[in-house]
Amino acid sequence: MAIGAYAAWMLAQEARSLLNRVDRMQPFVLIEPMVPAAALPPAAQAAIERHLTLGRRELRAMVRGFLGWLRGPARWRVSAADAQRRFTFLRLKFNAALTQFDLFIDVVTQRSEHGNGVWLAGLDAVSADALRLPGRYFDAPALVCYLDRGPGAAIRRARTRLPGGGENPVGIIRVPRERMIGSSIASSLVHEVGHQGAALLDLVGSMRPVLQALQHGGSGPPAVWRQWERWISEVVADFWALARVGVVATLGLIGVLSLPRVFVFRLNADDPHPVPWLRVKLSCALGRLLYPHPQWTRIERLWDGYYPLDDVAPGDRQLLEQLTASLPAMAGLLANHRPPALRGASLVEAMAVAGRQPALLARLFRWWHAAPQRMYDSAPALVLAVIGQARADGLLAPEDESVLLERLLTHWAMRAALQGGK
Repeated sequence: MAIGAYAAWMLAQEARSLLNRVDRMQPFVLIEPMVPAAALPPAAQAAIERHLTLGRRELRAMVRGFLGWLRGPARWRVSAADAQRRFTFLRLKFNAALTQFDLFIDVVTQRSEHGNGVWLAGLDAVSADALRLPGRYFDAPALVCYLDRGPGAAIRRARTRLPGGGENPVGIIRVPRERMIGSSIASSLVHEVGHQGAALLDLVGSMRPVLQALQHGGSGPPAVWRQWERWISEVVADFWALARVGVVATLGLIGVLSLPRVFVFRLNADDPHPVPWLRVKLSCALGRLLYPHPQWTRIERLWDGYYPLDDVAPGDRQLLEQLTASLPAMAGLLANHRPPALRGASLVEAMAVAGRQPALLARLFRWWHAAPQRMYDSAPALVLAVIGQARADGLLAPEDESVLLERLLTHWAMRAALQGGK
């Protein structure tokens, strides 16, 4: 039976309401007040607004197309149920557009918060610097940060699919509020940046065949390399953090992963994260390889003292001991890996870890202590590496570190604003 006049009128009213709601979705630049230093990087702001403008334009076209269809002769050939089904699909698309709008709303609205807005802009600057590599191996997307509850950071990477369709125009990093207490924020932040960097270099895709070959090559128990293959996405992000900010990446991991024993030793076959106990051990093994220094032995002994293996079930303990024995080999695989995107360079070469050696960072800290302006003129990721090393060496008290970090984030936000986000 053809759709009746009343059903057509009702659906038209609902569709016009959707159109009215779309028209009320104004660009963020018209509705969000913030001081200039707290503003999003111009490239990120433009990319977000372009994406949302395109979404609104497409949604308007769909609604108007539906209204035109209701007024035309085609409606006489379908039933009310079919027309309702078509409208329901239209409303789902509308809700998806709202979901994408809400996805960016926290990123933007928090820029209006006193203090937090400017600090977030400073974290944007840190993220951009942590993603940047000397060899210009990729076209880096804009990265933006926002604060949220919970202990863990997360990233919705740029150029991935958004809810409801479309490609995410920027990388969105969720920063835990409880991590905003010192330079250890660098550990969580740069780990998430590492996920974006790993995707741009296809590190996961290029590492997996290597690990799969080891499962069949007789280089230790196959179960060990199967685990590393399962965990490789998080492992390469941890490597990125360590390569960009040094020892603070490991100390930050300890801060996040200091949990009740049941969680620290939990082996979950579906979890892409390494067992927390082992994850800290791997970070120490990587640090020992990239930055030879006695500090790694001290940190590892501290972690072992916090969480001895004594009470772990025999089967789990055996696997953990096998995985521990593989740590030097795993660290070497990562450091010497040469993915095609690096054009022949290894990861350790491309990430210029020579500039993060503990002795050099300690010298920079002493130099900057005598002339603080040099610190403010330096790259943010390097500055956080220096501060983290000073904290590890006992040269910087937590109270002083917190004050210094606040000043640095404010400075980086102001510098980015004055330089147009560059």
